[in-house]
Amino acid sequence: MTTIDFRTEPSRYRHWKLEFHGPVAHLIMDVNADAGLFEGYELKLNSYDLGVDIELSDAIQRLRFEHPEVRAVVMRSGKDNVFCAGANIRMLGRASHAHKVNFCKFTNETRNTIEDATQNSRQFYLCAVNGAAAGGGYELAVACDYIMLIDDRRSSVALPETPLLAVLPGTGGLTRVTDKRKVRRDLADVFCSVEEGVRGKRAVEWRLVDEVVPPSQWNDRVAARAAEFAATSDRPADAKGVALPRIERAEDGDSIRYSAVTVELDRNTRRATITVAGPDAPVPASLDATKSAEFWPLRWARELDDAILHLRANEPELGLIVFKTQGAAEAVLAYDAFLEAHAADWFIREVRLYLKRLFKRIDVTSRSLIALIEPGSCFAGTLAELAFAADRSLMFEGPLAGDNRKPAEITLSPMNFGPYPMGNDLTRLQARFWGEPQTVESAHGQIGQSLDADASNALGLVTASFDETDWEDEIRILTEERASFSPDALTGMEANLRFVGPETMETRIFGRLTAWQNWIFQRPNAVGAEGALKRYGSGVQPEYDRVRV
Repeated sequence: MTTIDFRTEPSRYRHWKLEFHGPVAHLIMDVNADAGLFEGYELKLNSYDLGVDIELSDAIQRLRFEHPEVRAVVMRSGKDNVFCAGANIRMLGRASHAHKVNFCKFTNETRNTIEDATQNSRQFYLCAVNGAAAGGGYELAVACDYIMLIDDRRSSVALPETPLLAVLPGTGGLTRVTDKRKVRRDLADVFCSVEEGVRGKRAVEWRLVDEVVPPSQWNDRVAARAAEFAATSDRPADAKGVALPRIERAEDGDSIRYSAVTVELDRNTRRATITVAGPDAPVPASLDATKSAEFWPLRWARELDDAILHLRANEPELGLIVFKTQGAAEAVLAYDAFLEAHAADWFIREVRLYLKRLFKRIDVTSRSLIALIEPGSCFAGTLAELAFAADRSLMFEGPLAGDNRKPAEITLSPMNFGPYPMGNDLTRLQARFWGEPQTVESAHGQIGQSLDADASNALGLVTASFDETDWEDEIRILTEERASFSPDALTGMEANLRFVGPETMETRIFGRLTAWQNWIFQRPNAVGAEGALKRYGSGVQPEYDRVRV
């Protein structure tokens, strides 16, 4: 199996180009048809695969950290007469089921990052559609804050997956059309049922785009609109960006080692153990001294993000992720206090937002998540979010014989009560104690207190605690039991239990749409030998099982 590497940088891009014009950047999609992630298909018409999206995700991240002066981003095509034909159909037809679903999930996360940039980083995304934007191409456009469509009688927007491919728009198209664009339900039904899509004034009338522009005014109008959005941003015009060098990791058999994150792989028990190391240096003396990729919260977040993506794509049979931490809780809390004190600074804001997105990625990862809170760990503040994201958390009671490290503790900080919401807009503690606001208040009253096993149990912060006599046996029983269950059943169970309370556009995209996309991608009508994905472009009509189920 080809190892998929999520690490890239602009000099390695094969599909995207960046241009900078003062406060406005142009993110140009110019897909190299011969540079697919795998062999056997061509990325024609600016269609994309996971490799294209890996570059896009990297570019969005760099625009936020490396270019604080950029206040608006224009996404456009580098090809004539086509914006983007969406996910490559040949790739989808050949890919394994697991790859298709992971691809859709990562693409969803990338689209959400675009929206997060607009909403929270004040870096506004506009999409200039010059040519056909079909399927995932329109989903890319609709993730942007504002859509402009050239009125040349050829350019259009479309979601043709149902009539053409017997699948659904897999990266939020249906949900964003109705919930974000507020397209009327019956018109959305028409839109999603026609292959040719919608163009011109009708696209504006149906709210599928915001503006149509004559060809003679196209370049000037796009530039003017981008300048208008840029003028509303609070991003600093004269700040120096923070370079994001390639993440370094060492792979040695069954271990992956970064500077602050270690991953140990145990294929016999189908388990990956991830250990995050606490700070190895004190908080920098000044705000300016933090502005580096070596700033501890940013460094470990980038490394853990890469580790999670690596496990998703390359280790599909490791169904259990165990989180551990190691270090001094006081040092973690000092960094939390710094993140709180300087929340208004553009760089600190980006670090906090990146941590939020990292925890959200963990929330929607289809693996069982277990946190082990042991002597010498530092599940404090921001790092405690790993324990609160876990499906279960076990805590060691008392000291460990012959070990002079501090007994296991949890320490809460203000960062556990707002900055890192889940996709349902609740904190992980609010989700944990859904229906018990008084319990959240009790936990809030313990901010800064070192909570041992008894106190953590009393507050409901852990699932269970065990002393030295039972610790190893209880972990073994839990992990062996988990490994014996059906992975499909676990994925469904965990995804349902992790997200309680209010439904948002984000939870609908991940919870509802990806669940149905997962199911539809297994149906013969789509992927069978006579299914639409297999027969697309052959001139032979697909054969459908006509039973509604």
